[in-house]
Amino acid sequence: MTTLSEADHTPPRCKPQHFSSECPSRVLIDQIADKWSMMVLAVLDSGPLRFNVIKKQLEGVTQKALTQCLRRLERNGLVSRQVIADAPVAVQYEITPLGRTLQPPFRALYAWTIAKMPEVELARQAFDERRGR
Repeated sequence: MTTLSEADHTPPRCKPQHFSSECPSRVLIDQIADKWSMMVLAVLDSGPLRFNVIKKQLEGVTQKALTQCLRRLERNGLVSRQVIADAPVAVQYEITPLGRTLQPPFRALYAWTIAKMPEVELARQAFDERRGR
């Protein structure tokens, strides 16, 4: 597997649309396009929030899944984490400038989802009918 050396910060060359297993873009796409990451970034769009506020806004997310998601986003430089030394100690998360660059494509994807949902539902129904469901 090709990796970055400490001396060379150039990522391995990837051929567009070949999705080589050695291409780091595969891992990054997986990490930013999963449902929780996209939803966390949407929730944080309005400003910094504490962990429990984020969790309350994401119905169905477990504490473990949210923690793992926030760590991935932080590691990728998309979210920053700040410990607040109140009593009790709290943690606040905020979208970084790099993370903000994802907002326009995520908004476009969300708008497409809302606009095309009726067509998707029709396609699902037709598929299910062909399969005898």
